[in-house]
Amino acid sequence: MTAAVAGRPRAEPARTSLRALGTTAVLLTADPAREDVALDVLRAELAAIDAACSRFRADSELSRAHAAAGTGRPVPVGPLLAEAVQTALRAAELTGGAVDPTVGRAVAALGYDRTFSQVARTGPAPVLRPAAGWRTIGWDPDLRLLRLPAGTALDLGATAKALAADRAARRAARAAGCGVLVNLGGDLSAAGRPPDGGWRIAMADDHAAPFPQAQEVITVRSGGLATSGTTVRAWRRGGLVRHHIVDPATGDSAPEVWRTVSVAAATCVDANTATTAAIVLGERAPDWLRATGLPGRLVRPDGSVLRVNGWPADSTGGAR
Repeated sequence: MTAAVAGRPRAEPARTSLRALGTTAVLLTADPAREDVALDVLRAELAAIDAACSRFRADSELSRAHAAAGTGRPVPVGPLLAEAVQTALRAAELTGGAVDPTVGRAVAALGYDRTFSQVARTGPAPVLRPAAGWRTIGWDPDLRLLRLPAGTALDLGATAKALAADRAARRAARAAGCGVLVNLGGDLSAAGRPPDGGWRIAMADDHAAPFPQAQEVITVRSGGLATSGTTVRAWRRGGLVRHHIVDPATGDSAPEVWRTVSVAAATCVDANTATTAAIVLGERAPDWLRATGLPGRLVRPDGSVLRVNGWPADSTGGAR
């Protein structure tokens, strides 16, 4: 994931960062006097999404659903996990299955079976496990009942982190009464009235990269911005580089056609859905993105850049 928040003068919005969800969370608050209020909201949202959707916590709601996979018994889930499941299924439908939440077993088989900081950087060749397919999930949105077939595990990472960014930004802006921007490892959501001139976002391969390493700067005033990439969360198995974005059809990491893809949308969820799909779709991504109408920036491994649907061509441009 990429997209670092550009540095701003001291008199500008307050900035706080913390570790959460296996990445760095950054909060910008337009009114520095309201930073503590916004930060409390962010921390609560991060804790809630982790307790509901983590595949690494034995006590999460998602892990309890995994434990019942194959029993034929539907598992009741809480409102937040229900929202996350509904969001993931919508992403699968919109992308024709390119973003599929049933890649949980596939990602684990590739070696990403624990928080990324603990993943072994080398290991033997994996046994690939193609996704069961999102249509195999039994889901009753009205009763909030989830049923998983045997051997199936969900990985909600492609959408749950973006959902957390959207939820946190909206709630924090209401609570603080000012504009906020939430950045969860390159998944950004802005809500409320932005600072004069908007939020300046520095694009880079690594969301934690220092501002001078940014490749370009854009301006965001509202909505979501996401970047998916193949270089930061990467490791080796069987002598080959693997990364966390899985092609559901093969169970392997998607081929590196694009080093990073960035998209702006009305929500961070929609932006992240599009960037993840583009990595999986490879050479088909530009035409697919053009059809969505969403501004996008695709970077090939050699650093060449393709911009679609009005993504700004230089650092003076703006998105949304």
